Amino acid sequence: MKVAVYRKEHFNAAHRLHNPDWSEEQNTRVFGKCNNPHFHGHNYDLIVKLVGEIDPNTGYVYDMKILSDLIKENVLNKFDHKNLNLDTDEFKNLNPTAENIAVVIWNILRNKIDTKYEITIRLYETERNFVEYNGNDI
Repeated sequence: MKVAVYRKEHFNAAHRLHNPDWSEEQNTRVFGKCNNPHFHGHNYDLIVKLVGEIDPNTGYVYDMKILSDLIKENVLNKFDHKNLNLDTDEFKNLNPTAENIAVVIWNILRNKIDTKYEITIRLYETERNFVEYNGNDI
């Protein structure tokens, strides 16, 4: 019997969407205001979904305090109130789109959480725009 559990977190970060292999004109055409050379920010909502079996001893799928601590230590402390392009190793050479941020977060947590759990990352860049990544072909 598999059950899904969710942890919602929040972080703020600045970024610039930019492809260094393109001209300024092409970057502006593709990324618009998101290509602002002075960056721009978002208030991201992050939802981490774990799916697994209920432990008969605890009644938990996963201890939510442990999940919260993992997210804080490995994601929020890295990205919250940071310029993703300038302040993080993960996005030095990777365009910090919502899609790429979700994949990076998934990879970080996948390395910290037993593979018996399925992980899905849902990242809201705005109330209306969000992405989801679960490490499988969607």
